[in-house]
Amino acid sequence: MRYAFRMATPRTEFVTIRGRVLWLTQDLDVLASQLSGTELNERPELDALIDNISTDELTPGWVCYYFDETLARYCLVGLRGGKVERDSVKNGRFGVIVSGRSKGCGSSRETAPYSEREAGVQLIVARSIEKIYRQNCQNIGLLTTTDFGILDRIERGEQLPIEEFTRGLDRISADVVEYGGLFNYNKARLAGEVSPPALATPARPMTLCEKIIAQHAIVDAKAGLVGVAAVKPGDSLFVRSSVRFSHEYVTPMAESLFAAALGKDAKVTHPESVFAFRDHLTFLDLVMPKKHIEMGLKEQAAKLETVQAAFTKKQGIKLYGEVKRDGKTVGSEAICHNKVIEEIALPGDIVTGTDSHTCMAGSLGCFAFGVGSTDMANAWYTGDVRLAVPETVRFILSGELRFGVTAKDVMLHLLAQPFWRSGDGIGKVLEFCGPSVQRLPLDERSTLTNMAVEAGGFTGIIEADEVVVQYLVTQRGLDADAVRARILKADVDAVYAHSFEVDLGAIEPMVATPGDPRNGVPLRTLVDKPIKIDIAYGGSCTGGKKTDMDMYARVLQRARDQGKTLAKGVQLYIQFGSQDIRRYAEERGYVALFESMGVELVDPSCGACIKAGPGVSFLESEVTVSAINRNFPGRSGPGQVYLASPLVVAASAIAGTIVAPDSV
Repeated sequence: MRYAFRMATPRTEFVTIRGRVLWLTQDLDVLASQLSGTELNERPELDALIDNISTDELTPGWVCYYFDETLARYCLVGLRGGKVERDSVKNGRFGVIVSGRSKGCGSSRETAPYSEREAGVQLIVARSIEKIYRQNCQNIGLLTTTDFGILDRIERGEQLPIEEFTRGLDRISADVVEYGGLFNYNKARLAGEVSPPALATPARPMTLCEKIIAQHAIVDAKAGLVGVAAVKPGDSLFVRSSVRFSHEYVTPMAESLFAAALGKDAKVTHPESVFAFRDHLTFLDLVMPKKHIEMGLKEQAAKLETVQAAFTKKQGIKLYGEVKRDGKTVGSEAICHNKVIEEIALPGDIVTGTDSHTCMAGSLGCFAFGVGSTDMANAWYTGDVRLAVPETVRFILSGELRFGVTAKDVMLHLLAQPFWRSGDGIGKVLEFCGPSVQRLPLDERSTLTNMAVEAGGFTGIIEADEVVVQYLVTQRGLDADAVRARILKADVDAVYAHSFEVDLGAIEPMVATPGDPRNGVPLRTLVDKPIKIDIAYGGSCTGGKKTDMDMYARVLQRARDQGKTLAKGVQLYIQFGSQDIRRYAEERGYVALFESMGVELVDPSCGACIKAGPGVSFLESEVTVSAINRNFPGRSGPGQVYLASPLVVAASAIAGTIVAPDSV
């Protein structure tokens, strides 16, 4: 290698946690008193702690315009209840943050744990911790544990052995924690002070993900040896990534980490397999609040684009940027996840991206998952990504979907099941199989894999078949036999952590109530008390695909045929996932139909999904029914967000309340 990581850091043996303990409680008065400096007389009960704190709450979208120590000032400012203000955590001298189940759900943004660490926090304690968030914490040296007993020892001022924070981790993760972060670990690895464990799992039946991991397992990085006979859950290793991508929301932070570790002249390894996207903040200027403009956030956000553009040009990385129409910039080329499926990923690949919904590409039969800034910066240099082989949960789908029921309804139904709501599914692969999966179009399969992460899953994956082969032949002009040769299949006697039989015919139109995508309920349960809406939003990577356009058009065409229009006071937004999808809609007359119905059409961008484009709410009183993938507090604006299928979104825009598709 041409570059070497700077001086290695010694392995940590003991740590002393200093500072106050911040208990994130549902009682806002108790929370506020801690922030004002008051010490609690007694510890809150575990059930009184806040569950499902998303990374959107730790660092709201606008906070992510920063990518340095400034993030410390805004730690937790998005927490529900609005009690945490700028500098509250930093000035509170907190060394520990304690919360309930599912800490760090949602986005893969590393700004979340980074803001906590820079605010002085050394340790995160929670009843359960989401996979990507926990790995990001490990990568930057922020300790985590689910052992609440550690708090007594901290209170006594004990010096704690580092093993308290590595118990139960795979060997590489434990080493990363002991070295204080991923870059420090890699310095030691390249200096010969530590090595990944040898891969010695004998041949065994494997799941689809296990087969892909085995094929990409790094045996000897220096010699370029890749591939082993087999892996099993818990095996700790590095894998060679086929595709590495980032977007402007994250590229600058990863670039700063890359330069800090390797020097400003460091080069990305194999840049032909690295991609970048300008897709998150394309329409930010249209919706940025005056308060944020006055804070200088418009200029700060603009830096993200310019830093990414300069980095990709310097490194020879393909950048999917903005598109002009009639001489005017109209939007992005594509949302990264849609474009990865359209042009980049292939069956059998390992795809890593700086976004939790990277898993969407699993519909092509590849192992695709989200990583943080540090993992990506490291992967730019080494070409590899660390992981512990995850367990796989199998969903065997049978039966036929009812009229008006879609893959989105299937996912909202599955996410609401106790296995996922309890957090038992955190870090698991969701493998969808069975005869009914093969009858689904690729776009609907992509909805299933896209939303696997909403359950805290590692990723979602579906075995590639002739539907995928023909898509890649038609879409990219690939040779059919060459594509078939890449397809891997799970062994019939593979071992799964759990298997669930799912009768699609028993699933009905669903809605996830505000606050969490796991809040799924049958839509019919809302009929007795109609929910009036202000905004209907169809778009994002999840709801902006070609098949989704078919659904919006089906409902709106029927409504127009009946002489109906959008309900008074309701605005319907439809946003395309890529320019290719927009062309598809134009060719089929959908664009003309949408415009005739008063729909506001939006070119590709993550947009409203991350509160950065048309379709966001501006008032807490506003209600949105949305085809996006998550509705954690603050997502898409301060209003209440209900998740639903494209059919329900379009039908509700006509009715003015959340209704089933058959109402039109």
